[in-house]
Amino acid sequence: MLTGRGVLRVVWLPGSDRLQGTCHCGAVHVAEGPVEVWEWLLAHPVGHGTAVPRTPEPVGAHA
Repeated sequence: MLTGRGVLRVVWLPGSDRLQGTCHCGAVHVAEGPVEVWEWLLAHPVGHGTAVPRTPEPVGAHA
């Protein structure tokens, strides 16, 4: 999901009934259900900045 804060990801952890949410800042939260993981992602953390981390350019991009 792309928000004004960056990309948020939710993935299923194979072999379990758990979901892993990853914030654009790299913070991770594992939850039992989708409501819990999305509530955490959308609230993480209070005062979270809106800057989206830059992706490094590939080697040789400035040729």
